[in-house]
Amino acid sequence: MADLGARSTAEIRPATADDIPQILALSVVAGWPATTGESMALAIEDVDRLILVAIAGGTVVGWAKTHYWDQPDGQTPAGHYLGGITVAPIWRRRGVGTGLTQARLDWIWARDNFAWYVVNAGNGPSIRLHQQWGFVEMAQGSQFHGTTFTGGRGLLMRAGSKRITAGGAEE
Repeated sequence: MADLGARSTAEIRPATADDIPQILALSVVAGWPATTGESMALAIEDVDRLILVAIAGGTVVGWAKTHYWDQPDGQTPAGHYLGGITVAPIWRRRGVGTGLTQARLDWIWARDNFAWYVVNAGNGPSIRLHQQWGFVEMAQGSQFHGTTFTGGRGLLMRAGSKRITAGGAEE
C-alpha cells in the first residue's frame, strides 16, 4: 500500500488474519488494554473500517485502525474516525506513525469529505502531529462515542479532504 521511504524500511498494508497474533503481541508490549483475536478479526473483515499494519523484515512493527460511527452521539457526529495507533518502541520517530496515519486518511477521504479523531486535551504531541493534515478542534467534552479521557477533558478534531483557506477557498 505504501512505502515509507528513506526514514523507514517498513511497508504499510491492510492487515490480514495472519497478522493478528503479532498485532496483539505488539499491543501488549505497548501497554494497551487487551483485545481479543476474535474482535480484531471482525474489525479486519468490516468493510466500514480499516486495520493497517507496518511490516519490516516480516514483522509487524506498527498497526493502526479506523472506526465508523453510523449514528451521532451527542455532540459527536456520525462518520469515519481515526482510531488507535501503536508503533514498536524501536520504530518510533522513523515515519511509521505518520505513514499509518496518512494511509488511513487516504482511505477515509476516498469515502467521506471529513475525517474525525478524538484526543485527550493534554496530548499535545498528538494534537501537533495531526495539525499537518489540517485537523482543527470542533468540540471539547468529557466523552465522545464512549471514549473517556484522563483528566476528564477530550477534544473532537476534524480535517477535510481539501484544505480550506481563511477566506473559504479550497487550496
